Amino acid sequence: MLSLLLASLSSVAPARGVQSGEGDGQGFLNIALPPGGEMLVENRRGGVRVEVWPEDHVALAAVVGGAGRAARRGLPVSVSHTESLLTIKVVDAPPSAAAPRVDLTLRVPASARLKIYTSDGALDVKGLPASLVAQTISGDLTLALPPRADATVTAQSLNGTVTLGEGVETQGAGGRVVRGKFQASLGAGRRAVNLFSGRGQISLTILSANAGDGAAERAVASRPRVKDAPEESPSAPVRPPAAQPAETPQEVGEDEVVRVESDLVTVNVSVVDRASGRGLAGLTANDFKIFEDGAEQRVEHFESAEAPFDLLLLLDLSGSTARVTDTIRAAARRFVAATRTQDRVAIVTFAGETSIVSPPTSDRAALAAAIDRIAPPKGDTRLYDSLSYALDYMKRSADPARRRAVILMSDGLDSTLPNVTGVGSTLPYEELRSRVQEFEGIVYTVWTSTEYEAFSPQDIQPETFDLAHDRLEELAQAGGGAFYEVEKLEDLAGAYERVVADLGTVYSLSYRPTNKQRDGRWRVIRVTLPRHNNAVARGKRGYFARGNDERGTPQR
Repeated sequence: MLSLLLASLSSVAPARGVQSGEGDGQGFLNIALPPGGEMLVENRRGGVRVEVWPEDHVALAAVVGGAGRAARRGLPVSVSHTESLLTIKVVDAPPSAAAPRVDLTLRVPASARLKIYTSDGALDVKGLPASLVAQTISGDLTLALPPRADATVTAQSLNGTVTLGEGVETQGAGGRVVRGKFQASLGAGRRAVNLFSGRGQISLTILSANAGDGAAERAVASRPRVKDAPEESPSAPVRPPAAQPAETPQEVGEDEVVRVESDLVTVNVSVVDRASGRGLAGLTANDFKIFEDGAEQRVEHFESAEAPFDLLLLLDLSGSTARVTDTIRAAARRFVAATRTQDRVAIVTFAGETSIVSPPTSDRAALAAAIDRIAPPKGDTRLYDSLSYALDYMKRSADPARRRAVILMSDGLDSTLPNVTGVGSTLPYEELRSRVQEFEGIVYTVWTSTEYEAFSPQDIQPETFDLAHDRLEELAQAGGGAFYEVEKLEDLAGAYERVVADLGTVYSLSYRPTNKQRDGRWRVIRVTLPRHNNAVARGKRGYFARGNDERGTPQR
């Protein structure tokens, strides 16, 4: 399955910045914060350190490891500023280049609404902005909260732990270690804090009162005078605070503020053995090669088959299936029982209307109780609208740190098809197929036969049943999943168990395309396993290289 994550900075103007050399001696670049406080910081080549301070603007410093004076003209830091968003990014190095490490230090106002992303670089945040989203693939993440913090905190490490320092949960409480995920409301819980690390450790601590006062006093004492810099002024060096390791400081000038387009493509593939048809477990990133339009790409991030999923089971309860609800309930229970403990499951049913039976949850008892309450929805069959709804629901409700999949059970008969009675979907099939192709997850389809012999021209004809069957198979191919046929509903549970087994062989590979063009064209993806001659990688076959304005808000 392919997930295209675009962060295209179209129609952006350079940020107006001035050096804050007056007072602090640190050489920070000052940047105005947009009125709404929205900030995006992305550094795939190092770490990010953030301190919340009492000023109303942002201060930025950067260190490029091992770079000398000659490298300063190509400093890989860009700043883009619109009326609603301040974006600070470290520019990706060419795949063939030995890219030096880049570390960023930021001082941000308490009104900032901050999002930070790194790959393997550490994230270190001191203080509490208006909101915080901090995500790293494999780096460690530390957040030092002010005393009596007012926040709702969610911290999750997929393969690590969350360490809670003394006083984090309640004043005077001791520390503890949580494996996986921690959630709590501190104070009134008004500020949202979301922390995620794939393979690193997360630490939550409380800032000492003295440390907080010291930060405020230092900021006031060194408060720079912010003004427009003369165009002819040379760029002053951007240096890190004294606490950073000694590195050669680099320069940031307005002539070095560049426009950056960055994309990340994630391909989910299940791997099976040709001869046996069984999934292959235990593979590593070195077992895979990935190509886009024939050009080999560099895999930047790899997730094993053990990484968790958010799953949505979409059940067609229209037509003849409405008479066998008990059988469908029993199969749904088998599906939930077969899923892994780390996976969350949502259940949605449809006919002429769509009904959420259960939101995504890992509570198996709650899922069983929800399944017992399943009742046939009313109305005709709006399959295409319902699958589109399920894709949108997963986009809104799924955990962004998890992979996602939709499993559709249906006979494929939308009421728009010939001789299928009732009011059908408003969404055309071709548009649904395109949405499935662009869905940031996997789509499996389980076809259940409801065919009967036609005795009159008004009955559903064999050609319509064949078309419904073929379209479900086509949707599975477009969604990078598998297509399963069930002639009798009594066999449905077995099909679900095969779907779950298939999900257990799905690996995720992420890369940044060497072709940066946003031309809207189809890019062909091919995944091979040179070390395993009998292995087949099955997943989506490509994506449309569209810009951010054509795709809406990018997902990460």
